[in-house]
Amino acid sequence: MYRRYGDSVRFLTLYIKEAHPTDEWQMDSNEKEQVCYPQPKTTAERVAIANDFVKRFHYEIPMAVDPIENPANALYAGWPERFYIVDEKGVILYKGKPGPFGYHPEEIEAWLSSRFPSGEAPAKSSRNSLRLLQRNARIAALTASSR
Repeated sequence: MYRRYGDSVRFLTLYIKEAHPTDEWQMDSNEKEQVCYPQPKTTAERVAIANDFVKRFHYEIPMAVDPIENPANALYAGWPERFYIVDEKGVILYKGKPGPFGYHPEEIEAWLSSRFPSGEAPAKSSRNSLRLLQRNARIAALTASSR
């Protein structure tokens, strides 16, 4: 989806608290995939984990980091994972159910393909989605490095 619509639609991953940290509820699948991190205790630790993930897995989607006080998670109930579609005015058009059982990327793909059948969307505004998220959740401007 990101490769198909990324030039026209702003995608953003928000890294919130660790779902399966090594010091709480580690899963075998995390060990197999070598995604093993302790639960961060500071925002700086959370940013470091996000940066490590982006670099190790060549993660292309822009990523913001919820501060350690979890304001975005409290506002958007994103744990452990969840999709939202937010329009350019900040209106939530789609709110997926929490993952893993309610995590359905195909619903996002269907929405995008019905809204933009040619695969092309109107030009996106530069950083509008992140600004709205920051304002609504009082997120510090902490974005994981993409490289």
